[in-house]
Amino acid sequence: MDTVIYLIRHAEQYKERGIYNSNNNDQEKNEKIILSVNGEKQAEQLSKNKELKNIDFVWSSQYARAKATAKYICFNNNIELNIDDRLNERKLGNNEELKEIGKDKKYRYVEEQLLNTNLKTNDGENANEVNLRFTNFINEILEEEQCKRIAVVSHGGAIRFYLLNFCKPEIKNDKVILKYKNEELAFNSPGIIKLIFEGNKIKDIQLIA
Repeated sequence: MDTVIYLIRHAEQYKERGIYNSNNNDQEKNEKIILSVNGEKQAEQLSKNKELKNIDFVWSSQYARAKATAKYICFNNNIELNIDDRLNERKLGNNEELKEIGKDKKYRYVEEQLLNTNLKTNDGENANEVNLRFTNFINEILEEEQCKRIAVVSHGGAIRFYLLNFCKPEIKNDKVILKYKNEELAFNSPGIIKLIFEGNKIKDIQLIA
């Protein structure tokens, strides 16, 4: 029997004025951003997706918007929420340094990091670092919870960087995308990507929502 992991990007976050991720205090503020009113509705609706029935475990990053998205899945499956900071979004680092990096870049920062997995600010994280912690988490799940159905609520950048294990970035219509077996993977907010494992080997990846 296969192990099924649903990678779920959190719902729409509440937009606040201010700069985040420019120092440790701003990083803490970023982690506390909540869902918008529309985001709460999105998260509740997403949790009713037929794929998210009979879930055995729900895991989330420690960010408030991820936990707020995950709570509906937990409620519908009558299970508790588990938290692991390895599912956190990448740390962007100093905002002024980000601006400097962006001056000669063509794509959004997350897309540039897909093309150059070593790219980061001095106090931020690159794609390789995020991939390592996320992959370690998934590998532990595959080892400890075989043949289970698991929902993992995380963030757009972190999920993209993990999927580099199975996908290659491509440029399409002036955007950097990820494709699996010639199928483009969308990163909707919220969204669901289904991973099917046989043992610890990937068997298939499917875009659900």
